[in-house]
Amino acid sequence: MNLPLRSNPAIGANQSPGQALRIEAITGRYDPVLATLAILIAGIGVVMVGSSSIAVAEGLKLGPFYFLIRHVVFVLGGVGIAIALMRTELKWLEQRSRMMLLLCFLLLASVFVPGVGRTVNGAKRWINLGFSNFQVVEAVKPMLIVWLSSYLVRYREEIQHRWWPILKPVGIALGLVIMLLAQPDFGSASLILAVTGGMLLLGGASLIRLFGPVVVGLPALAAVAMSQAYRVRRMTSFLDPWADPFKDGFQLTQALIAVGRGQWFGVGLGGSVQKLFYLPEAHTDFILAVIAEELGFAGVLVVVLLYAAFTARCMVLGMRAAALGRHFAANCAFGVSLWFSLQALVSIGVNLGLLPTKGLTLPMISYGGSSVLMSVAVIGLMLRVSYEVDRAQRQVARARADAMPFETVSEPTPSAAPQPAQAPVGQRDRGGPCAATHGLINAGCGGTKREELKKKPVKSRANGVRRRFAGAGARARTQNPARRAPTHGLRNFGRLAASTTHGLRNPRTAAPGRRPRRARHRRRIPARAPARRAPAPARGLPGIPALSRSRWPRRPTSAARSGRAGTGRAVDRRLA
Repeated sequence: MNLPLRSNPAIGANQSPGQALRIEAITGRYDPVLATLAILIAGIGVVMVGSSSIAVAEGLKLGPFYFLIRHVVFVLGGVGIAIALMRTELKWLEQRSRMMLLLCFLLLASVFVPGVGRTVNGAKRWINLGFSNFQVVEAVKPMLIVWLSSYLVRYREEIQHRWWPILKPVGIALGLVIMLLAQPDFGSASLILAVTGGMLLLGGASLIRLFGPVVVGLPALAAVAMSQAYRVRRMTSFLDPWADPFKDGFQLTQALIAVGRGQWFGVGLGGSVQKLFYLPEAHTDFILAVIAEELGFAGVLVVVLLYAAFTARCMVLGMRAAALGRHFAANCAFGVSLWFSLQALVSIGVNLGLLPTKGLTLPMISYGGSSVLMSVAVIGLMLRVSYEVDRAQRQVARARADAMPFETVSEPTPSAAPQPAQAPVGQRDRGGPCAATHGLINAGCGGTKREELKKKPVKSRANGVRRRFAGAGARARTQNPARRAPTHGLRNFGRLAASTTHGLRNPRTAAPGRRPRRARHRRRIPARAPARRAPAPARGLPGIPALSRSRWPRRPTSAARSGRAGTGRAVDRRLA
């Protein structure tokens, strides 16, 4: 749902209502690059699920396109949820983030309720929806990202300087991990911890403060991984799958055989041999091995590049949102990019024998109802983020355009004389197009209005009070025609040649390549004399005022010694 924005009264203040565009009417645009990447990844998934699941469906006597039809149905369901998220304001999701966190714990606890949870291959990870099973952890991932994005917005300042705002989301993630390990689902638990740590780091948390929980958590996670015998066997078979190729290392060895058969360009679409009951879970966890066999190294490279481009696009979108102050949208983009990139990295590493076997699917490619449904649905959230970021950029650009003053340009009449071209103030000072006016204030470059003279505070030596009287003489010259005549209304004396200075101060010659000479006769501006009290005459010396030692020599002058008349007047003039 679209929530209305607050109106900005400054928009359209300088325009008529019919011409002004209000901020509320400005819309954004969904990112076409992000949508194209998602469509390509999902399209590859549909093709490869159809190719890798035909033999499995026929072996189960369900029809050759059973898994393909279900996969397409879940993709379309995810598209419907994505469209709903594309039309939902992020502010609405942010306000309900706490409810989503509570729903995460309720969903993970529901798998242990008899009649609701369902056990498959000894793991309680699904709930029965009647028409299909749903793996609840796939819904927990996006809801945890939304809550953590909202939390990082609310504690954006505290998380950079304190421990408690960091430990709280880590503790909540540990609570979810404990519930996942009880199912058990070690792969999803590790993914949730990694996404939480990455979002805290991108949200502004200090790496030094994150180092403590990581140091404590890694040994604990390793101890949990080694507590089960089947996990230990997976670790040992991963290190040397050919030591037991028909038991513990069977799945990995068959995947490596499929990868080796593909070579550079594969054996052709549908020509895989390993998917014919040799490679277990060929259409789910090990679908990349089938891609490598049928499309070769080129096909695997295309898949890796698509995921890399999708992750980079989400990161760029998050940085753009953060630059605009949309921190919730930025955190959502960072969280989704971490989720997709880490899960794809683990799945690709498992298929290529680089990581131990884990039950993580390839996002939007592997078959799996809940995984495909939520992966496609999250694309709608990312498209909504791109829409609001683009809308915010358009609103900022519109606000800046409306804040600029509008200038009215009138058409000159045929009988009017052509006016000289206007130029910016910087060009006038540098002697650009306005050099011919000799810096005149009111001659073409200055327009029809007189520029305001710059006033500098000058400290008066008379009373020590700062008075603004700089430029008063220039204003008097422009106002009084009698005083304006000698200076010709000049604003900057340094732009005239020495021959036309007429005694002005600091003239400069216009001859290029030679330093200007100073005029011999300069106009001197007398300094304002400080006010002084009239000195009291000293006793015994009629007509001669008392002199200070610091202002007059100690020896009397010859006129004072001779007692001539007029000496007092000479001293008065000297003191003045």
